[in-house]
Amino acid sequence: MKNDSSAEPGTGLLHRLGSWCARHAWRVVVGWLVLLVVIGVAHGRWGGSFADSFSLPGTSTQTGADLLKAHGGTSGTTAPIVIKSDQGSVADHQASVEAAVNNLKRLPDVVSVNDPLTTPGAVSPNGDIAQIGVTFTSNPAGFDHSYVGKVDTAVQPLRADHVEVEYGDPLGQLAAPKAADLTSEMIGLGVALLVLMIGFGSVAAAVLPLVTAVLGLAVGLAGLGLLAAQFSFGEAAPTLAAMMGLGVGIDYALFLSTRYRALLGTDEIGGAGHGLDPAEAVGRTVATSGRSVLVAAATVAMALAGLYVSGMSFIGTLGAAAGLTVIVAAAASVTLTPALLGLLGRRIDRLRVRTPVAEPTGTNDVWHRWAARVGRSPWLFLVAGLVVLGVLAIPVGSLHLGHIDAGAQPTSSTDRRAYDLISKGFGPGANGPITVVAELDSQQAADPSQSQALATTLQHDLSAAPGVASVTPPKPTPDHALLVSTVTPATGPQDRATTDLIHTLEDHTVPDALSGTGATGYVTGPTVSGQTFTDTLVAKLPLIIGVVVAAAFVLLLCVFRSPLVALKAAVLNLFSIAAAYGVVVAVFQWGWGGSLLGVGEKVPIESYVPMMMFAIIFGLSMDYEVFLLARIRETWLHRGDNHLSVATGLAATARVITCAALIMTSVFLAFMLSPNVVVKMLALGLGVSVIVDATVVRLLLVPATMYLFGRANWWIPAWLDRRLPRLDPEGPAQPPKPAA
Repeated sequence: MKNDSSAEPGTGLLHRLGSWCARHAWRVVVGWLVLLVVIGVAHGRWGGSFADSFSLPGTSTQTGADLLKAHGGTSGTTAPIVIKSDQGSVADHQASVEAAVNNLKRLPDVVSVNDPLTTPGAVSPNGDIAQIGVTFTSNPAGFDHSYVGKVDTAVQPLRADHVEVEYGDPLGQLAAPKAADLTSEMIGLGVALLVLMIGFGSVAAAVLPLVTAVLGLAVGLAGLGLLAAQFSFGEAAPTLAAMMGLGVGIDYALFLSTRYRALLGTDEIGGAGHGLDPAEAVGRTVATSGRSVLVAAATVAMALAGLYVSGMSFIGTLGAAAGLTVIVAAAASVTLTPALLGLLGRRIDRLRVRTPVAEPTGTNDVWHRWAARVGRSPWLFLVAGLVVLGVLAIPVGSLHLGHIDAGAQPTSSTDRRAYDLISKGFGPGANGPITVVAELDSQQAADPSQSQALATTLQHDLSAAPGVASVTPPKPTPDHALLVSTVTPATGPQDRATTDLIHTLEDHTVPDALSGTGATGYVTGPTVSGQTFTDTLVAKLPLIIGVVVAAAFVLLLCVFRSPLVALKAAVLNLFSIAAAYGVVVAVFQWGWGGSLLGVGEKVPIESYVPMMMFAIIFGLSMDYEVFLLARIRETWLHRGDNHLSVATGLAATARVITCAALIMTSVFLAFMLSPNVVVKMLALGLGVSVIVDATVVRLLLVPATMYLFGRANWWIPAWLDRRLPRLDPEGPAQPPKPAA
């Protein structure tokens, strides 16, 4: 294969970068520390906050909401403050209720406050539970956390009067504890340290990837906080970014330090390396494995960038948040890791906990023997692997997408307690009321009799819809341009029956009731917005899958010069993603073991989780695919023996990829301690996907298919080979230089 001489390890940019970082290690380390301090200080002063907020331009739901704002129906964001009297009715505490309402009205960013004692329907039939509707200028979930203290002070008269006070969403989201909880990160780092020490035998070699990953993650998260001041990021964005940044940061540094130890080849590590000078070994490391790191990071970032194809900024920014920490992790790996390697030099294996292990150099190790066994019966192992993935994917057939609300939060959270009180006092559907808006024509708006007749018909038809608990009489807005009614479902917001009701109202009830009248109807409200968001994502998911798979196929085709290898990698990734989907559905939607994860009830799969999982899993799977195939192809180019190439590549990468997979899995699964159910879903799905990819895919499917396809693995039409750009993931081979 022809290579650009500029890309040779001894003369290329990456080689020079690695060698320079190793020889000027303290400059690089200090530079990263200064960068961290500067960005950290800037984040503390100008950083933004994270809250779930999205718009649905061009949809009926958004049009209805915009009409309400334009015609004085609503303005701002409303959140309920739920109160419960333990002694008598809420009316018995009139003085404290009025004091709290007046205090709330005086708070900054409050547009209006409804007194429950004078607002129809705000007090439960039993009289012991009531809702104080507070409308804010914007979504309170995005306010500074100190705002909760002001609300606490405002409602103090109620608590002093022995009245329970709970905050419903989105105010409840703001009230959630904001103190940095690093439990998940600490568990992930602890497991990573243990795996690295067992896998590589020395404290120095184990700590180095962790230092790189943590420093890179800190810089990435601080930068994300600065971006949050200018752009809207979802509540899960920093957690998702931490999961990705920590996982790939450790992996990338691990791949580099492993190659460095092999190239250093001292007697200390027992390897048959080349005995290179440490700075030269670092340069070669960055020029070879550093290339693979950059290709892998580019693949992950590309998959995450594909989320913007959805056309929804909420989804795109979640991908951007994760992509940012991945890019920073890659940058740290090719600069900070070489610097730390340069500082350690030949002392990389100091503080041994056992005899250090190098990459296998013979053909009789366990991985060579495993590869030979697969080679003797490739069809058997291929079918066995596909059966395992197929069984895991079975639950996907019952996938139900929806929006997870406060009802799935732990009972220790105020928004969950508010949710339960509303369900108890007003029925489960009161947590997800539906707003119906009828836009009148000019004649109807000017004639009260026509408006009233239309209101009567609309209320009758809405009440007759299946799954409706109650309907308020349609009321005109102050300018008489709209009629507004509230529909309370008989079921909770997460229930499939509520989804069916929304579609019935949108597709049949409201259009039929207004047919021929000249009025136009819209179904809106937070619950409807969530369902419209879900429907939009479902419609966009095939497009996103197609774009990401096509882009990955082209990238792998350029890297490995093989249409068959690129296609196989993309298809196998789809199988592993389906298996991860199946496990998530079984645990959260079917409830298999959900209580063990802190999820007290069966919940639908959050609408954007499958899309996020697809982009992340596809990118991460390509990480290991790139590292494995790069070593297989390296042997193929030298020996031209497909069987030997598969066995050698598998053996050369088995230990490092296994360690990387264990670390990545532990990092992801540690985030299941998060109280956020969506984070739990992502953590479980990503953790399962890494396990599946590192075992079933890498140990069964990849070698089996490589054996079955034989020399066809490396066939490429001559015309295509000439037209494709060359992206060599490991750089060309070059005879090593002896150590000085």
